[in-house]
Amino acid sequence: MSRALAGAPTGPVEVPDQVYALVGDAPFVADPPVRAVWRNEDGGTTFVAPVHGLYVKWAPAGTPLDLAAEAERLRWAAAYTSVPPVVQHGGDDEGSWLVTRAVPGRSAVDPVWLARPLDAVRAVGWGLRALHDALPVADCPFTWSVDERLARVADRDAARRLGPPPPVDRLVVCHGDPCVPNTLLDDAGEWVAHVDLGRLGVADRWADLAVATWSTEWNYGPGYEEALLEAYGIDPDPERTAYYRALWDLG
Repeated sequence: MSRALAGAPTGPVEVPDQVYALVGDAPFVADPPVRAVWRNEDGGTTFVAPVHGLYVKWAPAGTPLDLAAEAERLRWAAAYTSVPPVVQHGGDDEGSWLVTRAVPGRSAVDPVWLARPLDAVRAVGWGLRALHDALPVADCPFTWSVDERLARVADRDAARRLGPPPPVDRLVVCHGDPCVPNTLLDDAGEWVAHVDLGRLGVADRWADLAVATWSTEWNYGPGYEEALLEAYGIDPDPERTAYYRALWDLG
């Protein structure tokens, strides 16, 4: 299956006045201008203000994004691994926002890495393993368990049809949105940071691995799943992969 759930905007995007205010620029002052760099499937947009070294996630009122939850998770994870430092978060009647400082590196779907997919996939695998090894399960206040996720599924019949999960392989603090764009790489092809941690929480590591491998097909095409698993240091697990992909599809 291939899908286009999120990506860089393909046309002009109007910058909300609140975003200009957050980075201290008016529309006619910003140079280079504040610009949109990413849109996700939930209706949120990420803007960059290069002159300030800031990124602003903007979620219009009514979208399901919980940017306060992401801010909380970023602050917790920052003690153990490389993530964007939180500057501020908040909201008003128009929407909510999360402002972070830029970290070095390019997304694994930057054109540089789309042209070198095998190198990118291996770096994503190494990065995901490093994240899982670094974040302490015992100290993590957040969960991403199957029960918690199923409780939020609107289609109760679909949730019941999914059936019980496979036995846990290894509990880790999962990224929660481990699609390949959320790993940043340096120019040498090493992972340097992770972004978009709004769902971070304790779960079986296959909750991340099933989706990370799946996203290699969405972003690079077929043939790269085993390379990611090899870099991570694990053999394929078709049963767990199928279950956690089906759970991901339920939302």
